[in-house]
Amino acid sequence: MASFMVPVGISNRHIHLSQQHIEELFGAGHTLTKTKDLSQPGQFACEEIVTLIGPKGSMPGVRVLGPARKASQVELAATDTFKLGVKPPVRDSGKIDGTPGLDVEGPQGKVHLDEGVIIAARHIHMTPEDAAKHSLKDGDHVRVVVPGVRGGILEHVLIRVSSSYALDMHIDTDEGNAFSLSNGLQLEVLLD
Repeated sequence: MASFMVPVGISNRHIHLSQQHIEELFGAGHTLTKTKDLSQPGQFACEEIVTLIGPKGSMPGVRVLGPARKASQVELAATDTFKLGVKPPVRDSGKIDGTPGLDVEGPQGKVHLDEGVIIAARHIHMTPEDAAKHSLKDGDHVRVVVPGVRGGILEHVLIRVSSSYALDMHIDTDEGNAFSLSNGLQLEVLLD
């Protein structure tokens, strides 16, 4: 069976904001302040943090990721949803139609998101060249082997292809903890 290796990145809860929401939460004309680059080119963690407010509770200290997006989106792990009292679906990033919303509070204001809360589907970013090399295309699904005493196989891992991506697999903290994974570990992708 053919396979290839991919580094894993474990993604903590975070929020992507539209420019309108950035200004409503942090002040007119505000631009995001980069603290560090992320694994995907052009993506970065920001100095800015917000508080998420759901029907059951709140969650302070949620990191904003940049750059600004067309629509605001909150990405949570399943365990986060219990504290907030929301029931988001597992979705590919950007596919927020019909998802629940919540309130977001920043130092200069508060906004209500009518939708945009998801549990991000586990996925592998890759370039068109990587995809062609492994006979994959955007939207395909693969299996990934996790070694170790808490190992197993991650099923239904989404392939996302773009010339702006770098090869990297993203999972959330629940998945990372369940399999005792750490950032940068190389995992085997099975090609059936």
